[in-house]
Amino acid sequence: MRLETKAAKYHGILFMALFACAAFFIGEAQLMRELSFSPLIIGIVLGMAYANTLRSHLPAEWTPGIQYCSKRILRLGIILYGFRLTFQDVAAVGPAAVVVDVIIVTLTILGGVWIGRLLKMDRDIALLTSVGSGICGAAAVLGAEATLQTKPYKTAVAVATVVIFGTIAMFVYPMAYRSGILGLQPTEMGIYAGSTLHEVAHAVGAGNAMGEDVAGVAIIVKMIRVMLLVPVLLVLGWWAARRVKSQGGEGGKGKVAVPWFAFGFLAVIGFNSLGLLPEGIVSMINDFDTFLLTMAMCALGAETGFDKFKKAGAKPFVLAACLFIWLMAGGYLLARYLVPAIA
Repeated sequence: MRLETKAAKYHGILFMALFACAAFFIGEAQLMRELSFSPLIIGIVLGMAYANTLRSHLPAEWTPGIQYCSKRILRLGIILYGFRLTFQDVAAVGPAAVVVDVIIVTLTILGGVWIGRLLKMDRDIALLTSVGSGICGAAAVLGAEATLQTKPYKTAVAVATVVIFGTIAMFVYPMAYRSGILGLQPTEMGIYAGSTLHEVAHAVGAGNAMGEDVAGVAIIVKMIRVMLLVPVLLVLGWWAARRVKSQGGEGGKGKVAVPWFAFGFLAVIGFNSLGLLPEGIVSMINDFDTFLLTMAMCALGAETGFDKFKKAGAKPFVLAACLFIWLMAGGYLLARYLVPAIA
């Protein structure tokens, strides 16, 4: 009986792997490339499309395999994400970029939680949306979800807001820069874009549209924001423990749920900074990591019906719109006035 259960679980995992393959295939289309839609985003869309059409035909025994992808494989994907970063990258852009990133991440998350309270919306969705907007889009939402143990549909709603407003920004930034209305130097524009664009893919797409001198800085600054995911997850773990204790639920002792995968992520960054692996091997690891994260996104989407979006309502998108305006306006002021002052 156990062998049958394990086999069914593996079927669920394989099923999500096939979905991830489909996401990669679709991502190679010219339109997807022009929009800089990563396989992660395509994956959650495919998963949601399946959840709202054919999910009822899925054998119930496969469900544990899908849940395994949305939890265990997700954590492994976050850890391996560290191979995209080095501590040398941080040193290369100087203190100004780090300061701007810290300010953006802190105010976006705290401001998003505050606006969420004003809107009287679900606390988890408000927090996930704020973390996704403030740090690195879908990957940050996944990391926060793994720490808070929220319901899949809340994760999907948060990711949807990141995709919509991040994509808009990806087209607005190059147009504003090329027109000259921003009045920013290439380095300043790179810091502005890297510290405020939602997804890594958005930073890459917008940066390339503005030139190599902007793109190089934008990508590094964006990756520094990714590194800030570690302290944020630690704070979220502490906050989640306090919430459980105050509600008197299971684990009422208030034990902090330490996101160990966050330390693994940091350790991988440290290892990658040593430059021990050939560039080709690191590139292969990054491709494999993208595949794992895409499987996780497909699994999350497969657990999300459109009825859950109706339940969440329009408030998450109102919150995301407010954060989008803050990122554009606040980030510009920091890049325009703070960066030259520090430099």
